Amino acid sequence: MPLIDVNGIRLHYYDNAANAANAAGPAAPTGSGRTAPAVLLIMGSGSKGRAWHLHQVPALVAAGLRVITFDNRGIAPSDECAGGFGLADLIADTAALIEELRLGPCQVVGTSMGAYVAQELALARPELVDRLVLMATRGRADAVRSALSRAEIELYDTDVRLPASYEAVIEAMQMLSPTTLDDDQRARDWLDLLELTRASGPGSRAHLGITVGSDRRTAYRAIRVPTRVIAFEDDLISPPRLGREVAEAIPGAEFEVLPDCGHYGYLEQPEAVNKSLIGFLRT
Repeated sequence: MPLIDVNGIRLHYYDNAANAANAAGPAAPTGSGRTAPAVLLIMGSGSKGRAWHLHQVPALVAAGLRVITFDNRGIAPSDECAGGFGLADLIADTAALIEELRLGPCQVVGTSMGAYVAQELALARPELVDRLVLMATRGRADAVRSALSRAEIELYDTDVRLPASYEAVIEAMQMLSPTTLDDDQRARDWLDLLELTRASGPGSRAHLGITVGSDRRTAYRAIRVPTRVIAFEDDLISPPRLGREVAEAIPGAEFEVLPDCGHYGYLEQPEAVNKSLIGFLRT
């Protein structure tokens, strides 16, 4: 996966069309001879773009899409930006990546923090966005989620490092569905995975502070691209009621709730997520 210079930093990205070209000449066309439509996937807070590659990237490529993923600034091997950054920087990075790769207008999919970036990108740079899928999103910060964000930042800044096994259990209970947690084998597998993939470093600290602050629902009435909002039924971080508010604010937006999954719904119920994505995106 190459690095690209945008906004004075380096972003680490993946483009399946570039991989295909390196292996066998030009990017693979669709059956009609057209270049495959591009879809850019934006990951959530503290996570690498490779999280999309377990389930979503193979399904979208098989459906005839050109798929681009990347590590947001703050997540190595993209620049970690120890001096800090905010949502505006992530929006500018995403716009610059689309421009540098000549993707625009392209289809944009984001989850959690990535959805905040995607919906704000559709406002700030509408000429770059063709279609929009927002997963596990919200358009305002409520009292409980605001308190959680502040508490996580406060804990990080104390330099106290909790045992990885404890953090894995807390993350599992926050991010996964009871359907997953009630299955002992699946729960053990998830706990092992979460313990091994704990995020750290200056970029992770900056990601903790990136959220939707003020109520943005009125602003989202100006989004004009076809939009689908996907909520996860058991999501404690971005509950369906907050996702529904975003869909109600965006003119003509579709809204869907997927059952038996929490905030990591794209990993817990990948077949349902992929079906929804492929059914909505242009292939």
